[in-house]
Amino acid sequence: MSNAKETIESGRAVLGLEFGSTRIKAVLIDEDSKPIAQGAHDWENRLEDGIWTYHLEDIWTGLQECYGRLTEDVKNQYGVTVKRLAAMGFSGMMHGYMAFDKAGELLVPFRTWRNTITADAAAALTEEFQFNIPQRWSIAHLYQAILNQEAHVKEIDFFTTLAGYIHWKLSGEKVLGVGEASGMFPIDAKTHDYHAKMTAQFDALVSDRELPWKLTDLLPRVLQAGEAAGVLTAEGAKLLDVSGNLEPGVPMCPPEGDAGTGMAATNSVAVRTGNVSAGTSVFAMVVLEEELKALHEELDMVTTPAGDAVAMVHCNNCTSDLNAWVGLFKEFADAFGVSADMDALYGTLYRKALEGAKDCGGLVSYNYFSGEPITGTNEGRPLFVRRPDAKLTLANFMRSHLYASLATLKLGLDILMKEEKVKVDRIYGHGGLFKTKGVGQGILAAAMNAPVAVMKTAGEGGPWGMALLAAYMVNKTDSETFEQYLSHKVFAAGADDGEVLEPDAADVAGFDAYIEDYKKVLAAEKAAIANYC
Repeated sequence: MSNAKETIESGRAVLGLEFGSTRIKAVLIDEDSKPIAQGAHDWENRLEDGIWTYHLEDIWTGLQECYGRLTEDVKNQYGVTVKRLAAMGFSGMMHGYMAFDKAGELLVPFRTWRNTITADAAAALTEEFQFNIPQRWSIAHLYQAILNQEAHVKEIDFFTTLAGYIHWKLSGEKVLGVGEASGMFPIDAKTHDYHAKMTAQFDALVSDRELPWKLTDLLPRVLQAGEAAGVLTAEGAKLLDVSGNLEPGVPMCPPEGDAGTGMAATNSVAVRTGNVSAGTSVFAMVVLEEELKALHEELDMVTTPAGDAVAMVHCNNCTSDLNAWVGLFKEFADAFGVSADMDALYGTLYRKALEGAKDCGGLVSYNYFSGEPITGTNEGRPLFVRRPDAKLTLANFMRSHLYASLATLKLGLDILMKEEKVKVDRIYGHGGLFKTKGVGQGILAAAMNAPVAVMKTAGEGGPWGMALLAAYMVNKTDSETFEQYLSHKVFAAGADDGEVLEPDAADVAGFDAYIEDYKKVLAAEKAAIANYC
């Protein structure tokens, strides 16, 4: 405690803060990269006029509340006030669309990654570039707005992601880390910058629209891990810390997306490593040894925070439907006067799933709160289906919903592993799905047919990963890569390598059988979307 107190008082602590889909989380780390304080704030997106969004007020009140709770934690633990920091960094849910005019005013409500409203634009750009452009990418949102002839397009002076927006307002710098930038527009693996040929293709594609800008005029500047990205301004310090205690001038690292922070937090930035982040959404990241042989619309090509090529499978839905069912069981318990702790309830139900049939006994679930481009659905209708002779037990029911949380991910991963023959030595799991020991981990191992490791930080790794990126910027040696920094200084011998679970052959076969049923019943999900409005 005395060392942590001294670290904070002397201004040597580093802050990482991440805007997830349902929680904003902050972590303060010491000089050994160990968390010494944390704070959090719950928030939720809104569906307004058919758009998933957060209000600007939600962003700033959430940020201030989260940081305030971190400083309260510091005060309660160590009896000191946070006044100075060695470095800081901000990350957020990847992609989406925030467009601003010359006065810095938001032109249209923030369009998050969760929206599936850019199918025409994504398909056209994928064809034009011969490079997969997912619907949630910022460039797809921009081009869809152009196709829709939205009035705001000619007024755009700058567009960015949530992480880029927060960083800009706190530092004055319009920049992005390369990993986050790769979710705005394709990155050239050689230059670690926006792909010049594709930016020219885009400008040519919209040349008849009489727009007053070129694409590169609007995009944030790209930075790699370790580069300086500005400092906390006096105005930024007031936005972050309403108490006024935090001094400006804190060095800031490039803002990243939650995919990049997950890679950092699990030491998954080297080739043949990967990680799966499973919460409201789920995505898998695998660092590639070589380029993929073919274009696959199910696979996104992004980068690590250092700019190395990564294949990504991203799914909009993961635990929201699962959480809703757990909430129903909580309501049932309350009706009987039984007070059930939510953590205990999750653990009990998740572990019950392990008793279920390997193929879920004829039960199939779709967890689609929103659309899933991988399966060609543009909206969500949570759906549970069973055959009349299916074995409807609690164990099979819970197992089917846990399978459903990773089913769409598995469809994409099967392409990566079985068709492209990509090799992965180990996958690290992190996020809420892995909090109950061995359950989500085992199901992911079955889905991928690969060993899965889960670290102690599995539930809250994102802000810690962002703090590691900030610490790297100020602590690295001249020639030290981010991969080397993580391996030698953060995950050195004796560090938490995670508990590894090998895939069980029966579980693998069971998940494969479930997926075959899942594909067959997908027509019912699409019919529900088309007819149940």
